Amino acid sequence: MLIENISNILKKISHAAMRAGRSPDEVKLIAVTKTVSVEAIKEAVDAGLRIFGENRVQEAQKKIQSLKLEVQNSRIEWHLIGHLQKNKVKYAVQLFDLIHTVDSIELAEELNKQAEKIKKTQRVLVQIKLSEEETKHGIPEENLMPLLEKINELKNLKLEGLMTMPPYFEDIEGVRPYFKRLREIRDNINSLRIMHYALRELSMGMSNDFEVAIEEGATMVRIGTAIFGERSK
Repeated sequence: MLIENISNILKKISHAAMRAGRSPDEVKLIAVTKTVSVEAIKEAVDAGLRIFGENRVQEAQKKIQSLKLEVQNSRIEWHLIGHLQKNKVKYAVQLFDLIHTVDSIELAEELNKQAEKIKKTQRVLVQIKLSEEETKHGIPEENLMPLLEKINELKNLKLEGLMTMPPYFEDIEGVRPYFKRLREIRDNINSLRIMHYALRELSMGMSNDFEVAIEEGATMVRIGTAIFGERSK
């Protein structure tokens, strides 16, 4: 079942990319493993997946340690895709290859400080809040520039792109303007040459809307339910 699910998603990624005149190789599949067992993750590794996304530092810690013992020869990347609290930053920089959810100067500074302690350059994305939903995290678009300027000064952070979570729509086309806007923001940052290097990544799109996200330029899609089934509470 898992192998079939992964195969279906990879086909959909490929078709969506081609519809947009893009190469499917431009899109990375992040398998979201919140509440997913170590056994199921191992099965996904055996099926060829290499990038996994976790929402919580504590839950990820246990899984990463278990999987290190079980899949020693596979190079697995771990991404933090959930909100990061400052008191968990120390652990996050030890665990994650890429953190998708930087949304404040304070968080960026703490990440830099903890990464410096372990002599690591921490790869990050900035999460932008493009909707009015109070439940969504992210920095409002109008506050973005000071955060980018700060990250430019921080020697142990490498900003690779942007992330967003649009509101849920029954009609899937409702998400398109949010994905399009994130791409426009990234392209604008690149054209202004604000950062030391061009931003490539756009982390956007989940199980229900990843095809629209790819059509609008997503380079990373975060998919859990469509791979592992409905998550247990």
